[in-house]
Amino acid sequence: MRLRVVAVLVGLSLVVVSQLGIPSAGATEPLLPSLSEEVVGLCEGDELTGEGDELTGVPEPEVVACVTADLSVACLSVKQPDEEDGSAASPAQELAPSPPGAPGALAALPAEVILPPAVAVAARYQVEDNHDVRRFLDQFQTGYRRAVVERWLVRAGRYLPMVLDVFKQKGLPEELVFTAMIESGFDPLAASRAGARGIWQFMAPTARRYGLRVDRWLDERLDPEKSTAAAARHFVDLYAVFGSWNLAQAAYNAGERTVAEAIRSMGTTDFWALTRGRRLKDETKNYVPAIQAATLIAREPERYGFIVTPAPPLTYEVVSVPASTSLKQLASKSGVELDALERLNPELRLKQTPPDGPYGLKVPVAGAVLVRTALDRGAGTRHVVAVSRGGEPRVTRPSVHVVKRQETVALIARRYGVSVADIVRWNDLDDTARIRPGDRLRVTTLGGREEAQGGFR
Repeated sequence: MRLRVVAVLVGLSLVVVSQLGIPSAGATEPLLPSLSEEVVGLCEGDELTGEGDELTGVPEPEVVACVTADLSVACLSVKQPDEEDGSAASPAQELAPSPPGAPGALAALPAEVILPPAVAVAARYQVEDNHDVRRFLDQFQTGYRRAVVERWLVRAGRYLPMVLDVFKQKGLPEELVFTAMIESGFDPLAASRAGARGIWQFMAPTARRYGLRVDRWLDERLDPEKSTAAAARHFVDLYAVFGSWNLAQAAYNAGERTVAEAIRSMGTTDFWALTRGRRLKDETKNYVPAIQAATLIAREPERYGFIVTPAPPLTYEVVSVPASTSLKQLASKSGVELDALERLNPELRLKQTPPDGPYGLKVPVAGAVLVRTALDRGAGTRHVVAVSRGGEPRVTRPSVHVVKRQETVALIARRYGVSVADIVRWNDLDDTARIRPGDRLRVTTLGGREEAQGGFR
């Protein structure tokens, strides 16, 4: 049996309008919820931790749509961990992601199951009118879940313009942006118990696979713009493999291998048919209809009784600052609020820029001039730490050492002529900390007459 799929060229021009109302890209009318359908709840007491409801100042106990078929069943995380997760990089995986635009391949599929060929321009995203989608429309308008969805809609205003722009540049259907609503509720600090983080809930292996830095210094999964670019590339690859947005979203949640095995087992590439089998977990079966229901509400919130005012879009300026710049010191010297710097740069794990080069720091609008002025004042400051035998000053210059196998802190300290205590202090290590091959440690090298880099440490 050959499954026929018609690819439609995308010419979407969705725009963000009042109350996050996004006009439908197709002729499908928004769905009316059926109050007789079974209500499937958001996971209670589980799921993501994040920034809370910063818009109202009220701690936010919300959980993102950890969608199970029965509220009495313990909820799974939205992202399934490790090799079962779409965010896990599995060696020799049968469905290795293809480069953007390249045709994907499924290994060892039954001969009668033929995936639609990858297309240069992706097909339109189709929101279905079926029992599962209506069930979530009903759910999202009911009880405490309604307040949760309202917070999602409000918070989405901060990031939606940026996400829409990134997805448009990649030629992706703009409805895909609402995947983030179910993944994280557009919370850039969201963290699941499985280890997924950020708006797009990347696990670390896939984050690195798509160019995000996750190490001692940085976790770029928490950078909304960089993680959105990575998510867009991930969707391009998943569509190249599966030729279906429903299957691509299912693979984003469950992993390529899991979806491929379900296709083999059921002999079909119809996602809705796959939901009637046992190969996909309930979480993945519910994941796609939950996204489609969220898409309908975000397109026409008032139609579904949501009267919200979206948060204003996030705006900032970017300033290049020297390596190892402390946010606390920079705030003190520049007059820019520390809290603002930390909110705009959540990816900086130690509240300072990495030690391996200049860093593009996000600062509040109109803060760039203050930061540059403070950096210029600090650029002429010489950090003298010792005097050589000839009376010449010796200054320290920030440098980075990449830990190799069998190296210890003591060995590295001797190599650079510094104390163990210095390396421990510069890298925020403690007595129980262990260094591993590949770790980047801030060290210092002794030089002659030279200016230390500007910046604050």
